[in-house]
Amino acid sequence: MDAMHNNKITSKQLVELYLQRIDQVNLKGPSLHALIETNPDALTIAHRLDHERNRRGKLHGIPIIVKDNMATYDKLNTTAGSYALLGSKVSRDAFVVQQLRKAGAIILGKASLSEWSNFRSLVVPRNGVSGRGGVSKSAYVTDGDPSGSSSGSAIAVSIGLCTVALGTETDGSVVAPASRNGIVGLKPT
Repeated sequence: MDAMHNNKITSKQLVELYLQRIDQVNLKGPSLHALIETNPDALTIAHRLDHERNRRGKLHGIPIIVKDNMATYDKLNTTAGSYALLGSKVSRDAFVVQQLRKAGAIILGKASLSEWSNFRSLVVPRNGVSGRGGVSKSAYVTDGDPSGSSSGSAIAVSIGLCTVALGTETDGSVVAPASRNGIVGLKPT
């Protein structure tokens, strides 16, 4: 934030750096499958925010990744990791996404997750698996279970694909993957 405020880096440059990092490790290299998709308009939004005269809020120009079960009213899909919802359109942003945008955040992409937030069966053999996202891998243990269901959000922060990512908490869905991937996860109460 200080670097942006002091004009040492722009939002557009930050988005470019994150997109480059995503390209290096998400589906290539170690192929961790942290993200399902990136926002095709992220650079345009960043450029626009760089040229706004007034800062919208504390997150002005900061790229953020949200879990793929959070509705975004843009070109990103909201599928909960399932091909069954691919191409469906939501009527509006989820409230938390509205607040992020209002504060000036850039929705950089959608994080992978355990499909349907682990509501597939009572017995889940592995976390971080979805039809759309593939098999997410732990940032620190080769082929390790990253825990879930907010696996992609935790992996993304852990490996430097973003500074902040949002997940959803139902039964350890934020705190467990945060612990497995060496980051802090805040559980809402």
